[in-house]
Amino acid sequence: MAAALHLSRSLAPPVAAPEIPPSLPDAVWRADQMGSYRSTPVPSGYQALDRELPNGGWPPSVLIELLMAQPGIGELRLLAPTLARLTQTDKTVILLGPPHIPYPAALEELGIRLKKLILIETDKPADRIWAIEQTLKSASFGALLCWLPQARTDHLRRLQLAAAGGEGLSFVFRPLNTQDTSSPAPLRIVCQPAKAGRMSVELIKRRGPVHAAPLILPLAIPEILRQPLTNRMSGTTISDIPTYAVDRPTLAATAARRRAPLPA
Repeated sequence: MAAALHLSRSLAPPVAAPEIPPSLPDAVWRADQMGSYRSTPVPSGYQALDRELPNGGWPPSVLIELLMAQPGIGELRLLAPTLARLTQTDKTVILLGPPHIPYPAALEELGIRLKKLILIETDKPADRIWAIEQTLKSASFGALLCWLPQARTDHLRRLQLAAAGGEGLSFVFRPLNTQDTSSPAPLRIVCQPAKAGRMSVELIKRRGPVHAAPLILPLAIPEILRQPLTNRMSGTTISDIPTYAVDRPTLAATAARRRAPLPA
């Protein structure tokens, strides 16, 4: 009787594995396929990069980490096509805590409308995190560019949650030595300067298969930057960009003051 029971069990048809539906929620994706996002992507301006980005462009509503050995290697020129597209369609771009004051005339030459730029300065790391979080909670910006030299994982998790509630692009510039640390950002890219004014970009984290090799992208160099320094002193100045400094004694109270324009 026991033998007959064992035989009947062995002849039972195997249970079929549940089929994976052809379409999955945004937060779920197959490891061998590119993930997707609910929001419409924004083209990067580089066809080779768009082919490697989920949905074919920069994804809104998520943190996008750009990892660099040092600031000023061309990160604004890398994003210039996107920033020009946004500002020319009346979207606001916020620069938060840049280590160097951007050169307005060069931004104009790259097609970026200065009237749609806002520069926010922060001194304390805690104020920087707070200002980024508050900006991400606002639906009134097209892109936020923030330089974050130091941040804990729980800080980044808070920022990712805040970014998920908006529809703008959220670029976070972080040190290159953080690439081996965990991060909640769904998209992480290593940026390094390359020959002839180009930039090497390597996608080290994305919703999709592992990126095979870095891309070498040509960056536009504004003609005014090729001129002698004395010829650059005239024209648009930093005072033409609305600039604010965050003064936040406590989390419950904040004040923003207009910074005095630089002397001529």
